[in-house]
Amino acid sequence: MSETLIDEIFRVFREQGAGEYLGEPVSMTEHMLQSAYAAEQEGAPPRLVAAALLHDYGHFIHDLPADSAQHGVDTQHEEVAHEFLSQHFGPEIAEPIRMHVAAKRYLCATDPSYLGQLSPASILSLELQGGPYSDAEVAAFDESPFAEDAVRLRRWDDIGKIAGLETPDLEHYRGVLQQALRR
Repeated sequence: MSETLIDEIFRVFREQGAGEYLGEPVSMTEHMLQSAYAAEQEGAPPRLVAAALLHDYGHFIHDLPADSAQHGVDTQHEEVAHEFLSQHFGPEIAEPIRMHVAAKRYLCATDPSYLGQLSPASILSLELQGGPYSDAEVAAFDESPFAEDAVRLRRWDDIGKIAGLETPDLEHYRGVLQQALRR
């Protein structure tokens, strides 16, 4: 079962991952590989490397056009990914993925320099996702046991947009995904 699921995930990456990553200078697959590589380089635990690799998987499996943001539509890719991935992976992986958009909104509200670091595409999606959090939303986010992991994932997400960066390929992460699957 685990090999079949991982093979299916990798097939989806191969079939859909070559497309542009929402106005960034990398493909979807390059973005997610760069995010996983950033997590790995930081010495993150395997569960967070897996989350970094899969954090935008919802962009592959939602039924909306790739340019939805340019038409004012939030695809809620984080919820789509969570719905699928939580069937196969535990909350230590699925919850940071679900919360990585919330983490962007959180960081915009709590880190004065963060908003200025966002790419134009991230700023557009931030607007569609509700903008920076209010004080009450910040407090609620802080209550989650996965808040810190979601913020770490968000930082790797922000890093994973470098044209031409060499990273390991998908197969490099097969073992991390195997370990992460629910048994």
